[in-house]
Formats: sequence, structure tokens, C-alpha cells
Amino acid sequence: MSGLKITEFSVHDIRFPTNVTGDGTDAMNKECDYSAAYIVLKTNSDLKGQGMTFTIGRGNDIVCYAIEQIANRIVGKELAPIFADMGSFFDFLVSDPQHRWLGPEKGVIHLATAAVNNAVWDLYAKHEKKPLWKLIVDFTPEEFVKATSFRYITDAITKEEALALLKEKEPTKKAREEEVIKKGYPAYTTSVGWLGYSDEKVVRLTKEALAQGFNHFKLKVGADPEDDLRRGRLIRSIIDDKANLPEGRVIDPATIKGKNAGPAGCVLMVDANQVWDVPQAVEYMKKLEPLKPWFIEEPTAPDDAVGHAAIRKALKEINIGVATGEHAHNRMVFKQLLQLDAIDVCQIDSCRVGGVNEIMSILLMSAKFGVPVCPHAGGVGLCEYVIHLSLIDYICVSGEMERNVLEFVDHLHEHFLYPVSINAQGRYNVPQDPKGGYSIEMYDQSMADYAYPEGSYWVAAADAAAKGLPPPVPPHP
Repeated sequence: MSGLKITEFSVHDIRFPTNVTGDGTDAMNKECDYSAAYIVLKTNSDLKGQGMTFTIGRGNDIVCYAIEQIANRIVGKELAPIFADMGSFFDFLVSDPQHRWLGPEKGVIHLATAAVNNAVWDLYAKHEKKPLWKLIVDFTPEEFVKATSFRYITDAITKEEALALLKEKEPTKKAREEEVIKKGYPAYTTSVGWLGYSDEKVVRLTKEALAQGFNHFKLKVGADPEDDLRRGRLIRSIIDDKANLPEGRVIDPATIKGKNAGPAGCVLMVDANQVWDVPQAVEYMKKLEPLKPWFIEEPTAPDDAVGHAAIRKALKEINIGVATGEHAHNRMVFKQLLQLDAIDVCQIDSCRVGGVNEIMSILLMSAKFGVPVCPHAGGVGLCEYVIHLSLIDYICVSGEMERNVLEFVDHLHEHFLYPVSINAQGRYNVPQDPKGGYSIEMYDQSMADYAYPEGSYWVAAADAAAKGLPPPVPPHP
């Protein structure tokens, strides 16, 4: 590795027209083009690292500009000292005082930080010829702690507590690794319940998901309680009917314990995407109580830890949990959610916080507080990312997989060289390609087709709009 350094980078505004098909629509986000603010790091060798952060269209260019500003600071840096102390590298990324003034570890700057940091972790994994999860799973507890960001959270977990937690799990790591490679990691589907889908599409997709092996389903809610009840009952009528289950399906009771599972062993969750005030969330969810959801996701503003605690306390009496985290700015928000006993489920996002180092700190805090981590995914590239994070959590940190379930949305995987896949039991397969790194490398043709605004798709869409025609529908294999 001697002399290996970062020499240059390129940043790409990639947008996919998911709004054309209604994918990604919910009560808060009624127009949604899944987008990647994407960076390619180049070195003075053939080694490249890819990273991204996720947006839903307009503003992706703003994040791309911020990525350029942050990435400029690492050009010329040698990789050996970075890889030897990834914790210090994270501190360096978030320490520029003028960038911090724009938003200290939150907002657009932190989204951009995630893209750059994730790209460096991708470089590290590819250099070691391991998938990202395996790179970190093979860390000693001491190396894991060294790579983790503890600034501002030592009132929730200290380095010494984290080290003890990791050492406790160390002797059984290998067995868990072998188990998850054999079985896969539990998944749930959001593909059935977008707000913009017709009833016919919901029915078709729900039945297809059952046939794929899924037994956890999520519905978007928050626009109208009566319509939400109707749509939820439609899904329940399918997933609660044992006749719809594939022949030979056996549900493991441990995976549905305490989750309001129906008679066929299937679980329903609902997601409001931040649309309510605190009292409104409580009243609305009382109206949806007949659906018996396991949890309500993002019932209010994502950084309102006190509000989430109040909602959780009020909903306990009707046996509905609270989940949040996909829009939590940083580890400090997660710290407060956990300290206030505000969530039943911790939902990390691979790009919203500042990258892998910060995710590691959130995994450690969640394990200490006994809260399962069920990551947010979907979008573009998020599924590819978060399977690595769930594997790190299960093998190294929590040692738990039965209470956990990882979001899966069947969108846009065809654009990646190392896409995720789901097995016949509705579980993520474990990424094992040694060249795959953090699984986020995108095909050159996809980047060319969907670069905004000069990519071939967007040129065709602009031409159609000029002629008064609807935008072209992109192919989906």
C-alpha cells in the first residue's frame, strides 16, 4: 500500500424517474425521483472507490456541490494512514470549521460527508479484497472501537462499555457469520404500499411478495385515515389468509413475537413519513388501531425525541410501537431517542448520518439500550448499502437477528454491479464478492442514461414535455 493515494474524484448527479410510476410516494413526499449524489474516488493505481448519498430529486445538485467541497480536502492524501485509523479520518471529515458552520454534522453537509466517507470505506474494503461487512466483522473489538465515532455520545456509551460489549460477542462471531450466510438476513417489503398505487397494483404486489417469502409488509399512511384503513384492510385480507401462503411455508414464531402478527403469521407496519404533529399522531393511530400494526414509523418530526417519547407512551396502551431514524441527522439524535425511551425500533440510514463510522456508534448504543436495529432502505442504492450494516450489527454487535428485519424495496437494483438479492424465504442473501466492496458501484451506462439533465433519459423527457407528451416510462426488468 506504500505510496497509494487519492489523486482525483468525479461527482455525478444521477436521477431516476420513479415519479412516473408512483414509486416512493407517501403522505409527505408526493413527488419523488429517486436520486444519487454519487462520487468516484480515483487513486494512483487501478483502485477506485464509489460512494453516494440519497435524495428524491430537486436539490440533488446542491448535495453534489457539497460533496465536491468536502472531497477536495482528501485529494493527495495517502491511504495507509487513513485505513489505519478510520476513526480519526471521520473526525477530520467533520472538522472543517467553515463547513460545520453551515450545519454541524447535519443537513446537506452531512449528507455529502456520508457520500465521501462511504467511498473511502469502499476503497478500504476493495483494497482488502473483502465485502465491507466482512472487512469490519474481521476487526478485533479494539479495531472496531478505534474506527467508531464517540464524540458527543459518551454519556450514553463509553469506549470501555463498547469494548466490553464487543468482546462479549467475539467468541460466537464465527458461528453467527456462518448462520447468516446459510439462512440470509430477514427482510420486509415496502413495495406493496406506496400511497400512489392503485388497489389493483397493491393486491398484485402483495400476493407476489407473499410468494417471494416475505412475511413483513409496510403501508404508507397519513393522507386520510378512512382510506388508510381501507387500504390496510385490503393488505390484511391477503396476508392474513393462510390460503395465500406458498405451500410448505412455515413461520418461525421468534420472528413475529410481539409484532401483532395475524393468523397466517404475517406482520403489518405503517409509515407516516413525518406528516403529523404529536397529538395528531396519537389520535390518527388510534383510528388505525384495527389494523394491528407492529409500529408506526416516523410519526412526527424526525429530530423531535421528546415528541416521539410522548407518542410511544400514548400508543403503548393499544400495543403499537414507534420506529424512527431514517431522517435522524446524526448519532446525537439517536442518543436522545434511546435515552428518552422514545422508540421500539431504531431505523438507521446509510446516508443520512455521516457514514459507516457513525453507524457503528449507533449500533453500539442500540445494543446497549436493547433496541433492535431495522434499517431504512429502498430508494436507490440503500438496500445495497444497509445489508452490510445489518450483518455488522448481527455478527459483531447485537448478536440478534430474530427481532430484526431489514427493509427491501424492489427498485433500481439493476443499475449496480453488485446488486442485492432476496432468497426464497424472503431474506437478503449475504454479499460475498471480494471485488464488491460496499456494493455501490454503478454501471457506466446507467450513469450516462440518468445523469441530470444531460443523460439520454432526461433529454428524451425534456423533448416529450416540449411536445406536450407525458414523460417516457423507464424500463424495469
